[in-house]
Amino acid sequence: MTTPKVPLVIDTDTAQDDCIALLVGLLDPRADLRAITMVAGNVGFDQQIRNAFLTLNVAGRLGEVPIHLGCRRPLVRPWESAENVHGDGVGGMTMDMTGCDPDPEHAVDTLIRLAAESPGELTIVCIGPLTNIATATVKDPTFVDNVKALYVMGGSNNARGNITAAAEFNFYVDPEAAKAVFAAGFDITVIPWAPLTLERAVFGERQRDEIAALDTPLSRFFTRACAATLEFDRSVGINGTTHPDSLTAAALLHPELIRRVGQYHVDVETAGELTRGYAAMSWGVHGVEPNASVVEDVDGPGFYTYLCDVLGRNFYSARAFS
Repeated sequence: MTTPKVPLVIDTDTAQDDCIALLVGLLDPRADLRAITMVAGNVGFDQQIRNAFLTLNVAGRLGEVPIHLGCRRPLVRPWESAENVHGDGVGGMTMDMTGCDPDPEHAVDTLIRLAAESPGELTIVCIGPLTNIATATVKDPTFVDNVKALYVMGGSNNARGNITAAAEFNFYVDPEAAKAVFAAGFDITVIPWAPLTLERAVFGERQRDEIAALDTPLSRFFTRACAATLEFDRSVGINGTTHPDSLTAAALLHPELIRRVGQYHVDVETAGELTRGYAAMSWGVHGVEPNASVVEDVDGPGFYTYLCDVLGRNFYSARAFS
């Protein structure tokens, strides 16, 4: 029996593991990727666009999936980057960008339109700050009801952050947007940074060598795209590359990877001097109703095996990249 495809959009700030998450959405036979929407986050906005086109190219899908440009800054704050972590986000890889033009429709309008065209069917994989999603909820009051679900990479489940001691980057960059999204009434599944990513989605030296040994265009792309982040991770005591974004996409398409989920009330701090972007995840004893499913455990080896399968395929790029 044929497995039904999953209609989805990936909302991204394309750098490092965001690129690998795009490969999941582009190459997994279960995925019906209808658009890529861009939001300000990891690296400069124009670099994010180039990174997305580069990823489409290496997957052999250039010209097939539209890229829509969204909010170039957070709702009320200046943009802050993670270029100290990711460099340019693709390890210096380049290609001829002639004719690589984003779709003229604004990403927020795209999200609203696609959700309205298929009410209750579209899932949005949110692997950057939540600015586009929050803006769509304000622009169209029916957006929340039209979206089937959000899969959100963000926050930490009563654990440490990765940009401050308290906060994970996506929520830190636009905490007002994150707070609004969790209050809006979406069906939300959260893939947190810690402890989940740090325990289940770090690829150490052995795994990186095995991926390199696949020796496909996709595995070479992975190695280059993740190189700068690897050096940063090592400098802060993480012995490998971190893959929360591709885990988020994989968890949607392959729920069998999810081992344990808890129901939490998630809220995001916007006013704290030391805790900006902190995700307060209440586990049911504080008198507040759950508003999100938070993934507490996944099949880490199964996720790695799955990603190796994706990266081991011989898709050929339409254009040379170096």
